[in-house]
Amino acid sequence: MAGIVYLCEKPSQARDIARILGATNKTKHYLSSSDVTVTWCFGHLLEMASPDRYGEEYKKWTLETLPIIPDQWRLDVRPKVKAQYKAITQLVDKAGHVVVSTDADREGETIAREILDCCRYQGQISRLWLSALDDASIRYALDNLKPGTETEPLYHAGLGRARADWLVGMNLTRAYTVVARTQGYDRLLPVGRVQTPTLRLVVDRDREIKSFKPVPYWDLVATLATDGGETFAAQWQPPADVADDKGRSLDERTARRMAQQIEDAATRITAAVTKRERVAPPLPYDLGTLQQDASKAADMGAQTVLDTVQSLYETHKAVTYPRTDCRYLPVSMFGEAATVLDAMHRTYPDADAAIAQADSQRRSRAWDDTKITAHHAIIPTTKHADLSRMSAAERRLYEMIRTRYLVQFYDDHKYDHIILSIDIAGATFRATGKAVVVDGWKAVAASNEANGEKINNARLPAVSEGDVCRVAGTEIQAKQTRPPAHYTEGSLIAAMKNVASMVSDDRLRKILKDTAGLGTEATRAGIIATLIDRGFLAKKKKKLVSSDAGRALISILPGAITNPATTAAWEQALDEISAGRITLDDFVARQANWVCQAVDQVQQRGLNVPKGVEPTAQKKCPKCGKPMRKRTGQHGSFWGCTGYPDCTTTAQIGSKQRRKNAAKG
Repeated sequence: MAGIVYLCEKPSQARDIARILGATNKTKHYLSSSDVTVTWCFGHLLEMASPDRYGEEYKKWTLETLPIIPDQWRLDVRPKVKAQYKAITQLVDKAGHVVVSTDADREGETIAREILDCCRYQGQISRLWLSALDDASIRYALDNLKPGTETEPLYHAGLGRARADWLVGMNLTRAYTVVARTQGYDRLLPVGRVQTPTLRLVVDRDREIKSFKPVPYWDLVATLATDGGETFAAQWQPPADVADDKGRSLDERTARRMAQQIEDAATRITAAVTKRERVAPPLPYDLGTLQQDASKAADMGAQTVLDTVQSLYETHKAVTYPRTDCRYLPVSMFGEAATVLDAMHRTYPDADAAIAQADSQRRSRAWDDTKITAHHAIIPTTKHADLSRMSAAERRLYEMIRTRYLVQFYDDHKYDHIILSIDIAGATFRATGKAVVVDGWKAVAASNEANGEKINNARLPAVSEGDVCRVAGTEIQAKQTRPPAHYTEGSLIAAMKNVASMVSDDRLRKILKDTAGLGTEATRAGIIATLIDRGFLAKKKKKLVSSDAGRALISILPGAITNPATTAAWEQALDEISAGRITLDDFVARQANWVCQAVDQVQQRGLNVPKGVEPTAQKKCPKCGKPMRKRTGQHGSFWGCTGYPDCTTTAQIGSKQRRKNAAKG
């Protein structure tokens, strides 16, 4: 027996755990002591087998061989990691106890468990559930191993995700590509369970912007003066018959008549309301909100944020597990607050005043056991960080994370929201202002927003109901409605997270939870990067825009494939598997049935390539009349009929055409 084998996700993780366990004997494939072995993967060592591994007939892309629904799913060892896989299987064969020590999430569970399944391991399985990689956190996790049965549903969810991706990608990519070729569209039509609906979000937004027609409106602002000589601005509230649903005046002449009407008119304060507002500190970060804020504040791409915060977690041990979708903290961690604050204080040797003034006994709403998912929010660890070893991007993200934690120990921000209603010649005007009462947490992390509502920070004079003012001036401000903003990586991440809020279909809205989204915290950045790499999206400065190819793809594919709500419902089902409420077999059976219906539809009805999507093959077959497309053989390019193999007609490409092809590269 090899004693206890700890199976980690990557070498760096294995080294950290081995150091605490005293496994100092080093080999190429593992670290060990007399009774403990720590080995590692390189992410997924196994990958889903390609369709041709299920039969020779699947080597060619034809509609007749679809759908491909495996009876027994196959995994292949990735070629570059065969030596490491072999070493792990030899260790597992001799082990009586394996501790799954991969990242504490769905994919981490799958990386380890799929190896154990392939090895047909029958021994004891425990789970090392790490929330951070500093020494104290590792020791705590080692002393509190979970039984393997507790986290096994995560593995089933991981298998469900992989199999759903395979079924959709392999079958529908083939189906739509093959049919599109018969209509002269000679391009790969990649269909992804998450990538395709994500692309549609951007395409729909770009179309909305392109078709947007600005509507002019006019604001009338009056400058009012009190008897004491103080002035303030008030805005006209136009009546419904000349305003849109947002209260904006759509008639310039009416606004200008009103401006003339109120000159030297009697003015009276009809209501003066002061509301004391309090704003709690913003919750600590999950990965998605960190990506959104870093996109706004530092123009950092989503993948860059993920890679950077992963380095803060793995290399610097400065923050807790980053691939989390939770913004709350367990109550049990409140007792560590003073230690974390002290570590932060030591990180800043010039004695950061904001940390020194924090009240470690103040418990904010962030500590709430009922809101904890598989992980808690991203916060600093109890290990003080060495800023000199961090890159500029790492320091920036660490500062953001530590500030979000720090504000939990400050009072609420309090201010008076003042609303004045003014009657001027029978018309209603309104003035708003803000008077800060207690800075609270905003002394540490300033913001001009309160509960999502932007408040005018202008100070208003001390006036009361019934007071009289005079009109000191008027201004007509000509404005236009604006189109929605282009997506950025940050705002697209937010849209992917909150697809449920964008669903118009009543039936789907009832099915989806408020938190239903596309992908997971760990995968969204990679999905966006893949769409950019494939040329379906482009990044122009901070904006994400769809390419011609991206818009064409969404135009060709039916709505059932591109609908973000469909994929969000699937992702929600994966969460149900993780929670043990539905089975893997049921989920995969439903996915297979859906794919069969989608393939049957394209087989029966073909594909509608809409106008504006240019086919790549313009030449028609002289024998059967079907489009011909360019192919490449041993002797160069030639025209081949898209009716192949029923029609085998070919034609040479002339020298003029070859020169054009060469010029295009």
